Amino acid sequence: MTKLDYSRVEKVLVNWLQEKIRGAGARGAIFGLSGGIDASVVAVLCQKAFGDDALGVIMPCYSNQEDEEDAILLAETFGLRYIKRDLGPVLDQYLKVFNEEERDPQNLALANMKPRLRMVTLYYYAAKYNYLVVGTDNWSELTIGYFTKYGDGGVDLIPLGRLVKTEVRELGRHLGIPEKIIQKAPSAGLWPGQSDEKELGISYGELDNYILTGEASAEAKEIIERLARKSAHKLQPIPMPAREELE
Repeated sequence: MTKLDYSRVEKVLVNWLQEKIRGAGARGAIFGLSGGIDASVVAVLCQKAFGDDALGVIMPCYSNQEDEEDAILLAETFGLRYIKRDLGPVLDQYLKVFNEEERDPQNLALANMKPRLRMVTLYYYAAKYNYLVVGTDNWSELTIGYFTKYGDGGVDLIPLGRLVKTEVRELGRHLGIPEKIIQKAPSAGLWPGQSDEKELGISYGELDNYILTGEASAEAKEIIERLARKSAHKLQPIPMPAREELE
């Protein structure tokens, strides 16, 4: 695998964010602050690009308390501007409307409500402050569709979209992100004890190597290609019939 120059990567991504956001006539960047490595890297890049016009939003929704603590650790380490909005009561109201009696942690439809509520929250503040929503998905997640459609996938910009997970970690080390955050097990935080690699059935190391070299064990390759096929719709434009078919 190619070894990246992370000083150059940092400079390119900061300039790219400035170009895209200013080119859109916006003032700054807003992003979810989850306490994970991807969100932490995005946060630091946005702060370097926009200073106080980079806003992190911590949005617990019956989440792991450690995630919130790590998000605050990141914000305090870098002096990052942030706000906290607890979305648990909002989710409870939806459950009442849907006649759901309890929060089943294994109900994927319900679990995906959490990132969708976060998306709505980010776009509210984006409109309020004239910011663009910066996503935290990386190349590994995008390849296999490991994100919620119109949730964490509902963003304006994806600066990490061509960095695999292991490269994001290395960029995090270069940026000085606390090692506690770099080393924690990746998790979408959809339910207690959930972890990315356990859910996927492969490690990020296997996935990243396949993306960058095309090489993987037969079992890993089958898993990756199956997940990619199943989630391809998430990365495609919304289908619509051709005009010619209607005439």
